[in-house]
Amino acid sequence: MTYITKGANTPVPAAPLRVAVGRADVPGTPAVDAAALLLDATGRVRGDADMVFHNQPRHPSGALRHAGLGQGAGQSAEWLEVDLPRLEPAVQRVVIAGSCDGGTFGQVPGLYVQAVGPDGTVAAHYAVTDAAAETAFVLGEFYRRDGAWKFRAVGQGYDTGLAGLATDFGVAVAGAPPQPQPSAPIPAPAPLSAPAPAAPVLNSAVSKTSGPPPVPSQPSAPIASPSPIPSPIPSPSPSPSPVAFPVPSPTLTPAAAPPAPLGTDFAPFARSGKGNDVVTVDVPLPPGPVIVEMGVQGDDWLCVETLDRRNKEDQLVFNSTLRDLHGRALVQPPEGRPLRLRVKYAGEWWLKVLPLTAARVLGRDTVEGRGPEVLVYTGTTGDVKVRFDGGPDKEAWMVITGHHPEHLDDLDQHDLLVNQTGKLKETFPIPEGPHLVVVEKADGKWQLIPRPLPVRDPVQGLRSGVYEGRGERTITLANPAPGRPALVRYEFKDVRHRYDLATWRLDEYGAESDWLSGSANGTRGTGTMFSRGQAEMQVRIKHGGDWTLRVLPETDAPLLTGPVEGEGTTVLRYQGPPTLMTLEQKSRSNDAQVTAHALNHPYGNTAIIASVRGRRPALGPVWVDPGGTCFVVVTAAENTKWRLEPQPPRAATPLGPRTQGVGYGVVHHTGPVTEIVFASTSGLQHLYQLDENLFPAHKVTGSSDPYRVSEGFLHVRALGEWTIDLRGRQA
Repeated sequence: MTYITKGANTPVPAAPLRVAVGRADVPGTPAVDAAALLLDATGRVRGDADMVFHNQPRHPSGALRHAGLGQGAGQSAEWLEVDLPRLEPAVQRVVIAGSCDGGTFGQVPGLYVQAVGPDGTVAAHYAVTDAAAETAFVLGEFYRRDGAWKFRAVGQGYDTGLAGLATDFGVAVAGAPPQPQPSAPIPAPAPLSAPAPAAPVLNSAVSKTSGPPPVPSQPSAPIASPSPIPSPIPSPSPSPSPVAFPVPSPTLTPAAAPPAPLGTDFAPFARSGKGNDVVTVDVPLPPGPVIVEMGVQGDDWLCVETLDRRNKEDQLVFNSTLRDLHGRALVQPPEGRPLRLRVKYAGEWWLKVLPLTAARVLGRDTVEGRGPEVLVYTGTTGDVKVRFDGGPDKEAWMVITGHHPEHLDDLDQHDLLVNQTGKLKETFPIPEGPHLVVVEKADGKWQLIPRPLPVRDPVQGLRSGVYEGRGERTITLANPAPGRPALVRYEFKDVRHRYDLATWRLDEYGAESDWLSGSANGTRGTGTMFSRGQAEMQVRIKHGGDWTLRVLPETDAPLLTGPVEGEGTTVLRYQGPPTLMTLEQKSRSNDAQVTAHALNHPYGNTAIIASVRGRRPALGPVWVDPGGTCFVVVTAAENTKWRLEPQPPRAATPLGPRTQGVGYGVVHHTGPVTEIVFASTSGLQHLYQLDENLFPAHKVTGSSDPYRVSEGFLHVRALGEWTIDLRGRQA
C-alpha cells in the first residue's frame, strides 16, 4: 500500500482502477457523496457529461462511472471506477471530489481517498486530517505525466458545496455570484500540450475556454446546484394505480440510468385500445432487447405475443388474469422488420415500448411489485431474497430469470433464478451489476430484497482489523500488536443449525485445531487469538452465510475484579493472584452449558476452570502464570447467561476419609503426603493435583489403585458423582 500526504504524488498503473471516497461509518455523522471531473489541458470540463456523480453515474466514453455505495466493517465508501487506458487523449486530469450532506467535512470521521488496482493492490491512499468547515472537497487527482499516470493528494476544501467546486472547473452555475480569487490555489500539473481551441457552448451552461484554469474560490453566498446536471428521478412505483384511458401522448421520463450502459435510449412508443388487436411498432428500435409495458383494466384473460415473418404467433410476452395488471416484459425485436404484437384482451388496454434504461433499479433497497417486471440489479455480488404471496388462489406460478449484459443479443441465454408455484420464500445468488432481473410470471404480490456483499478493500482487514466474508474460506488474520495476544469479536449470520458452524486455526503445516464452533461458542461473541503473540495466523471458516471477524487489542477485555455476570462467549482480564472461582449458569434452561478456562500469555497455555450444564454451580481454580497475563475465557451460546465470582481458599472442600461431590470441584488437602483412590460415575473422570500457581501439574487417573498426593489443592473434573477415599497411609 502506498500512503501519501497532502501535496504528494505517486505513480499509478495505467489500468482500470477502483477509487473509494470513504469514511468511518459512525451514526449521526454527515454522509459524503463522491464525484469526478474530467479536465482537459486547460483544467476545465469540456461539457456537462465530464462531471460524473450519483445523479449522472456514467461518462459517455465508458471510461468513468459512479459505482455506488459500499458499507460494512464500520466503513462507508462511495466508489468510482476509472479506466485510465480508455480516457480520451484530450483528458489530462481526473479530479476526485466529495460533497458533504447535512454538515461539514470537519464532522466526517476518518475521511480518505484510495485507489485500488485490478489485482486488489492499493495504489494510493490519502487520509484527510485537516478538514474543517468545508462542504465540498477535492481529495485528489489523476494526471498524465511523461506518458504515464500519477495520483496527487490535493486536500483543497470549499465552503460553497459541490456547486462552488464545479464552478471552479468550468461548470457555469445559474444565478451564481462572481467568484473572488482564492488565497490557496489547487496545484495543477504542467500541461503536456498546448490548450485546445475554444469549443462551442454546451447547454448554455458549460463552456470550454482557452485561458488558464480558474483557481478555487470561497464565496460567502450559497450557490444552487449546477443546472446542467439532471436531478434524480424516482423509480416507478411498485404498484401503480390503474391508468386512465385513453393513454396520453407517448412521452416518458426515463428512470435513473444504471451504472453501465445496457442499451441505447430511444423515443418511447405508446398505443392504447380495446379488445383484440395487432400493434405494429413503427418507430426505429436500436439493436438489443426492449421493455414492453402493459396495462389493463379488469380481470379478463390477457395474452400478448409477438408475430413472426408469416404473422404467426411467436414469443409469449404476457399471459395473465391478474386484475388491473400493470406489468413489464423483456422482448427481443426482430431484425430487418418492425416489432409486431398481437393483443388478446376483452377490455381496455394500453402498452408502451421502452428502452432498457427505463428498467426499475434493484440496488440496495427492497423492491415490491405485482405481476411481471423488468429490473436492473446495480449492486455488488450478493444474494436476493424473494417473497411471493402465491396469488389469489395461492397456486400462481413465479418465474424469475437473470440476463448478463454480454448475452442480451440472445434472451435464451439466461439463468433460471426462480421457478416455483404457490407462496414462497427463497434466496438466489446474483453477480455484480449491471444485471437484468426479469420477473416473467407472478400473478400476485412479490418482494425482492437485495443483499449485496460489501465492497471490500482487500487490505482493509490489515488496516482496520475487520475481516468480512461469506461462505467457506481460509483467511489470514494479522496481529495488531505482534508479541501480545489479541481478542476476536465474531459474528456469523443466518446460521440454520449450530452444528453446521465451525472454525479452525491452522499451523504452519496446515494442521487444524478447533477454535470456534456454533454449538459451544454460539454465533456471536468474543474469543482470543495470538495467545503466544504470533504476528499472523490462518483461520478456516465453515459457514454458508455472512461472517465478520474483528481483531481487537487485549485491553478491550474487561477487568475481572469481583463477581461478574455476562452472556455468551466472553474474554475477561484477570490481574490478581491464583484464586478459586465459582461458575454458575443463570439462564432458565437446564441444558445450557457454560465453560470457563484460564489462558496465560506468553506461552499460550490454558487450563479449564469449570464446566456446568444446568443450574448447579461449580468451583474451579484460576491458574496464573507469575510472569504472564491471565485471561478468563467463558464459552457459551450467545443467549446463555452466567455468573463468575472469585472465592477464597476456604471455599474448597476439605479432604476427609471420604469426600464426595458432583461435577467440577476443588478439594483441599492440608496434611502430609497420603494415598487416595478416586472414582466417578461419569465417563469423564479426571483428578489433577495443582501446583502453587493452581496449574494442573499431576494427573490422578481414576482406578482402584491408590495414588499418593501431597499437601495442596486437587481439581476434580467430572460430569457426574465422584468420590475420593482416603486410604490412611501417610508418609
